[in-house]
Amino acid sequence: MTEWLDRFLFQVVEAIAAWGYWGVGIGMAIESANIPLPSEIILPFGGFLVSQGLLTFWGVVLAGTVGGTAGSVFSYLIGSWGGRLLVERYGPYFGVSREKLAWADRWFATYGEATVFFTRLVPVIRTFISLPAGISRMHLGRFVVYSFLGSLLWSIALTYVGLLLGENWHQIKPWFHRLDAVIVALLVCAGLSWWWHSRRRPK
Repeated sequence: MTEWLDRFLFQVVEAIAAWGYWGVGIGMAIESANIPLPSEIILPFGGFLVSQGLLTFWGVVLAGTVGGTAGSVFSYLIGSWGGRLLVERYGPYFGVSREKLAWADRWFATYGEATVFFTRLVPVIRTFISLPAGISRMHLGRFVVYSFLGSLLWSIALTYVGLLLGENWHQIKPWFHRLDAVIVALLVCAGLSWWWHSRRRPK
């Protein structure tokens, strides 16, 4: 890890340690609003604080879920208000390229609105899926429900791993990024299996 990343990591964990649940929630909201602040740092550190008795497990999970959902709604509104032209013009400044938008379009076309739920469980991709959901004018109520449920599972998983790792919580980040391709492949296989069986059902 480079020196500037070390400093960045230190500042993030210092803020979370000082602000507690608010730090977790605000950090997750920032990440879900397409600003590069990885949840693989926020939630595992929250789990570490749980292991030290400074926070509660479900308190960290709830803060992470609510914060992630709030940031997702913010991104959704940007996509809904600004449309594709705005996102294509300014998205690259926040890591949202046209290639990523095209990928999201294909997922929406294949799996429908459930894409919002499944992609909440995929590192990196989970942070920008709200924009195409807004662009497509997905029903806001269903978007919030899918985002909340996906963020809940993600928060539970990363907080629990941080709790188990304790002082070694930071070791989770590189492993999650290495698993990106595996997670995507499993989701694609699950989606294809569902599509195949749905076609075989008698009408």
